[in-house]
Amino acid sequence: MKSEAYKGIFKTTALFGGVQVFKILINIIRSKFIAVLLGPAGMGINALLTGTLGMVGALTNFGLSTSAVKNVAAANATGVDEQVSLVVAVFRKWVWITGLLGFVTTLILSPWLSELTFGNKDYTLGFALLSITLLITQISAGQGVVLRGMRKVKYMAQSDMIGAVIGLIISIPLYYFFANRGIVPAIMITAVTGLLLTWYFAKKVKVKRIKVDLQSVWREGKGMLIMGFMLSLTGLITMGTAYVLRIFITRTGSIEDVGLYNAGFAIINSYVGLIFTALSADYYPRLSAVSHDRIEATKEINKQAETGILLIAPIICFFLVSVKWLVVLLYSHKFSPINDMMLWLALGMFFKASSWAVAFLVLAKGDSKVFFWNELVANLYILALNVAGYYFWGLTGLGVSFLAGYFLYLVHITVLTKKLYGFSFDRFFILIFMVQLTIGLMCFSSALLIKGLWVYPIGAVLFICSAAFSLYEIDKRLGLKQLIKQFKAKKEQKKNRKLTSTHSIEVLETKQEVKKGVNHDT
Repeated sequence: MKSEAYKGIFKTTALFGGVQVFKILINIIRSKFIAVLLGPAGMGINALLTGTLGMVGALTNFGLSTSAVKNVAAANATGVDEQVSLVVAVFRKWVWITGLLGFVTTLILSPWLSELTFGNKDYTLGFALLSITLLITQISAGQGVVLRGMRKVKYMAQSDMIGAVIGLIISIPLYYFFANRGIVPAIMITAVTGLLLTWYFAKKVKVKRIKVDLQSVWREGKGMLIMGFMLSLTGLITMGTAYVLRIFITRTGSIEDVGLYNAGFAIINSYVGLIFTALSADYYPRLSAVSHDRIEATKEINKQAETGILLIAPIICFFLVSVKWLVVLLYSHKFSPINDMMLWLALGMFFKASSWAVAFLVLAKGDSKVFFWNELVANLYILALNVAGYYFWGLTGLGVSFLAGYFLYLVHITVLTKKLYGFSFDRFFILIFMVQLTIGLMCFSSALLIKGLWVYPIGAVLFICSAAFSLYEIDKRLGLKQLIKQFKAKKEQKKNRKLTSTHSIEVLETKQEVKKGVNHDT
């Protein structure tokens, strides 16, 4: 069971997991300030602005930040520096072209976007100012592609950590002094900061700059553009369905409900979803490298899915038990209406984690049409479930629809990849999934049905069971005791080398002093 592949997965996950934990601490502080200073309405405005920009970006960026990772990774795998330089040079040209397209589109359509999103033209200037962030974000994403494609995970981690700190320092004063009027400046400054950081770390990657003519830009970039165009359409569908849902909530309910909905998903995506971010850092390039081999690709997906469930299940159990006081801690009592929604969201993460690992196979295969139609169908039934859920049961219904949607998606993507690529989950994953899901269901039932303080000791026992099972399974794959011994041995070796080096220096200095004394006497 123990393998170098698992060690590589856990090593990358540990690095990015540490970064995400650090970002979570920063986000806890920032979210608390935003919740107190802006309230649900302010968070709703922020969500609508960023959601609209995301939709335009998905339409104009051609999905290059995802599709080009495969090209850069493939070029890097050849070991030919000239090929890497060519791919990176061509990609950077297209990044500028698509970024400018997004900037101009948003600038021209800003009055219409304000009317469509908010029902008035009050935010025309805001959209006009934010249009430049589409260019900045696309260039920044381009630098990130170089880091991801060449698997410079350390640089990516450092960029994320520094960006989190700067984002905190910038946003809180803006929200404090300007309240809702500080939202647009905060988004703009954060985008510029992200660009500077990714540019700085991308400069550390030695890629020879070459000049490319327009013919080469088109010839070499055609493949990533075709794949990217389908990804762009897919991204547009994802952003569009989220946008339609927010507009539906605004018109059916209120802008405060949009803020509450966004706050709930921010918690689940930031604190539970940290595992997805950590796992995905190296997963796509690694899966792309073996995607042509059915057996190896199946093994890679199962390993990744196992790792995801083992890491995410204890976090989900913790959330299920402590959601009520976590919402107050992270936001305020004004956000208590999302408590029940959060329970259903957390339970749905079991199915999202499993389906997430499988869905990457379609991307790694480069089947852009399959990927597009797969995501279109999935987004349509998830949107339908969300609309029905909110219409009949309000915010809690959105949590129920999330669970139902990702359960259907897991069945859907498993059947699809089985038929097209011969993929199937192995018995090890199924066992791990069923054990952790059972414990999660017990936590969910306890939180939903048990009143008073009894839920906490019961939940603590279940959390310990989940964590102990994960630790046991991880130990089987990695040999944690052996790794700890190796770590201690390396630490001892470093200490001995340092002592030896210090002793050698002292001996050398003594000899020099003796020599000086002899010369002086002479």
